Amino acid sequence: MSKIKPGQGIAARLQVLEGGDGGGEASMPVCWNALFELKSCTNEIILFFFNGESYLGKDCCRAIRTITYNCWPSMLSSVGFTAEEVDILRGYCGTPSPESAVEFNV
Repeated sequence: MSKIKPGQGIAARLQVLEGGDGGGEASMPVCWNALFELKSCTNEIILFFFNGESYLGKDCCRAIRTITYNCWPSMLSSVGFTAEEVDILRGYCGTPSPESAVEFNV
């Protein structure tokens, strides 16, 4: 169930979304970063479908997993990919593991 209530202003909505809810939803900055990463790997995705390239980079797959599993599941469809292509990308990149959501700084 969404924490966003009808009539909330943009600032209030972003503040609610900023922290995520711990239930598999990523925070707003994580989602936006994944979207920007997806933009940077557009060529990889196009080659994946058109030329039969069988490799998508780790960062590209991480962005696909983050967006489709934790942020906006329909985002890839809304930017021009068919439902079948989205399913192929999700299948290729796999499901997110709990370890992949944790960032380690050494």
